[in-house]
Amino acid sequence: MSTKTAKELLVGYLENINNPDTVIELFADDAAIELPYLKSLGMPWQMKGKDVLLEFLQNLPNMFPGFKFENVQILIDTPDQVFGEYDVHCINGITGLPYNQSYMGRLVADNGKIKLLREALNMAEVTKSFFPEAANHLPFQ
Repeated sequence: MSTKTAKELLVGYLENINNPDTVIELFADDAAIELPYLKSLGMPWQMKGKDVLLEFLQNLPNMFPGFKFENVQILIDTPDQVFGEYDVHCINGITGLPYNQSYMGRLVADNGKIKLLREALNMAEVTKSFFPEAANHLPFQ
């Protein structure tokens, strides 16, 4: 059995995001997913450990019906790290508002498993989808 590269792991994660039982097998036991900019809105931004990650992945379809990564571009590719950009267009299951997001993700692989997936996202889109009353104060509409 060959060890997966960082790119293979990221592509596997992106393509199978709606299949938590498949995706969780890509992660190391002590892996983390981080979305650091969510902290600026007081939202949880770091998830660690397979149990926590599996719960997050299982809740994703309820939180964001129709969640699917598209327009994937791999910009940096080494055996143990990969950097890509990808989009999502779906509905926020909490507010019913559109969620149109562009992500940038850096994945670190260790022994053929995801050790860290750190993603940056457009906070204006998060605000428009989760906090529509605050979005009215953004300088653009």
